[in-house]
Amino acid sequence: MKMTFQKLVIGASMAIGVSALATVPAQAGTLTGATIGGTAASDYLVYDVQGNSTISVNKTSANVQKVLDGNAANPTGNVELRASSEQSGFDFNKNTTLTGQIGGKSITLSSLTAADWFTTASGSSTTYGANNFATTWFNKFYDAAGLASNESTIKLALNLPSVTPSSYIRQQAYNAFFGIVGFQRSSDPNISYVNQNDTTGDIQIGLAGHLNLKTYYAPLLGAFGNFLKDGFQASEVVKVTYNDKTDFLYSFSATASGLTNSLGVGADGASHSGNYEVSIKGVPPAAVPEPSVMLGLLGVAGVFATQRKLKKASI
Repeated sequence: MKMTFQKLVIGASMAIGVSALATVPAQAGTLTGATIGGTAASDYLVYDVQGNSTISVNKTSANVQKVLDGNAANPTGNVELRASSEQSGFDFNKNTTLTGQIGGKSITLSSLTAADWFTTASGSSTTYGANNFATTWFNKFYDAAGLASNESTIKLALNLPSVTPSSYIRQQAYNAFFGIVGFQRSSDPNISYVNQNDTTGDIQIGLAGHLNLKTYYAPLLGAFGNFLKDGFQASEVVKVTYNDKTDFLYSFSATASGLTNSLGVGADGASHSGNYEVSIKGVPPAAVPEPSVMLGLLGVAGVFATQRKLKKASI
């Protein structure tokens, strides 16, 4: 009878321990120790949330960390890197970075420079068709904006022969985009959150932008502005360095953030209305059992220790 009781106790304790292990939820880690740096370390803005609006706040370390604690369902503001990108005299050779720790590893998010966009294997080229990131990204931007599906109409509007190749239309659109400093405009990402799934290691980065980018670009792109798809979406680009690898991340699909930049200095009533989520594969953090798991395991260990004592006492 005594042995049966001991087995029941051990079985129950092990069940508690295993149950605790099985019910540990997948955690979402966030960026910690956020700091601003780069060769233009002062060129950034911090936006907090007031009601349904983002609003520019003081550029303090505490505010930087605070506004990055949201997620796709609940953005809590953003940090705009290289905020002066659209201003006259902008130095496109400098960058602003956001660095922190996530899952025990360092991660750096940066604005882009001219070298990031235009470098080729043989040097630098701002010409459409060059083998560089600028051409690769612009072709995707062109398609997302609906210009590829409107090329017949564009040819008529520009008095071009119907046999004009698509590459020529793209080149003209690229030149127009380059002329309005479009690449600079796309180089100042607004980072709204950096989160990690502790089970898969995947790192999600939120980029605040326009939910309908046509309202922003149509007045700027001249004849091409008339042919932009209503509601087209495109994020700015962020350069991410993590675990000795660097990626350029961007998205052409947004969800409504529930916010607009409608209060304070520089408010336009449209910015930050879209949330673009991009991601990279991260290294899962080392698993740390929760307190309930440790208690369960300690309970099992205690029962086995008690069993050994009982056996010695019965000898």
